[in-house]
Amino acid sequence: MKKQNANKKPYLKKLYLILACILALALVMGACTKSTSGGSSPPADAGSSSSAPAEGTGGSDAAASAGEFKYGKIDIPGKDGALCGAPIYIAYDQGFFAEEGFDVTLISADAETRKIGLNNGNIPIVNGDFQFFPSIEEGVNVSVVDGLHNGCIKFIVPKGSPIKTAADLKGLKVAVDEIGGTPHQVASVWVEKAGISAKPEDGEITFSVFSDGNLEIEALRNGDVDVAALWDPLGSVYTSGDDPEFEVLFDLSTDPTFAGKYCCFLYASNKVIEAEPEKVAALLRAYHKAQEWIAANPKEAVEIISGGKYSAIEDLELAAQLVASYEYPSASDHASGATHVEEDVKYFATELYNIGYLKTDPEEFLAKAFYKVDLALGE
Repeated sequence: MKKQNANKKPYLKKLYLILACILALALVMGACTKSTSGGSSPPADAGSSSSAPAEGTGGSDAAASAGEFKYGKIDIPGKDGALCGAPIYIAYDQGFFAEEGFDVTLISADAETRKIGLNNGNIPIVNGDFQFFPSIEEGVNVSVVDGLHNGCIKFIVPKGSPIKTAADLKGLKVAVDEIGGTPHQVASVWVEKAGISAKPEDGEITFSVFSDGNLEIEALRNGDVDVAALWDPLGSVYTSGDDPEFEVLFDLSTDPTFAGKYCCFLYASNKVIEAEPEKVAALLRAYHKAQEWIAANPKEAVEIISGGKYSAIEDLELAAQLVASYEYPSASDHASGATHVEEDVKYFATELYNIGYLKTDPEEFLAKAFYKVDLALGE
């Protein structure tokens, strides 16, 4: 026995030496990976990515790496690829969510999933437009807490089309992404103001639903519809360049009915507002930082959004022009309180009330739908 144990000693020494070398090599490779893999943008398909930024983004990487998130993990819908979701992408990428104490996972969520998540408090905040107004009237437990940006919708027609005004749409077909969605509601308000009924029972205009903007383009190209109502950047992509195939009939950012007003708002769960108001305040501070950063750096914002594959952008210059046209609130806008959110909620509630999309008096609706957050909470 003693002889056998003695013979094993050199073998064991070799084994320990090999294991020590493997461990040292693993530590070195791990350190190299950490130092070289940091980028400013997570991959677009990383549904479980943390909001902890790469080195040099906002000074919050130390807290993030240490797991010191005051409000822990939350989900925010932010993977639909829309250019108007820029504040979400920038707040995520530049570490503004992390700075305010959130470990954010960007998720995919359609309108119904967002409503359910907000109503239950599982999703604390979403960006949305006035298509949520009827849901509030119907009892979804959510409030408008801020404005996000101005116009991001265009109606386009074939180049040289005789359709020039809202009045020309009588008897025609308009492609939209969903009935009750914002392009549909915007079109309804637009034609109603021109004296055309948007109600399906009156048969004065037909709305055709397509699940994808590219399908709307194809239907317009084939003559299956007369007008396509599109979210940016598609509407601008197909109407720009030296010889565009289509032309703009309506631009939400410049039309007198909608210009200078928020088309997209931030909605917070009433359950979260009531239970953790400081959490909502912290989220708004993160969004404000992102809005202000975009207002000051539209070109750089587009480069980050494109590089991180948050949105499919082929023409960076066009996208930068669009982002600048959305008039994201600047630091001075926020400091002066010149953001007119409450006024815009009432304005669009009135417009939707006038065409029958809302049944509640606009003043009553505003009292129910808008909540002013104290941004100093939790600081």
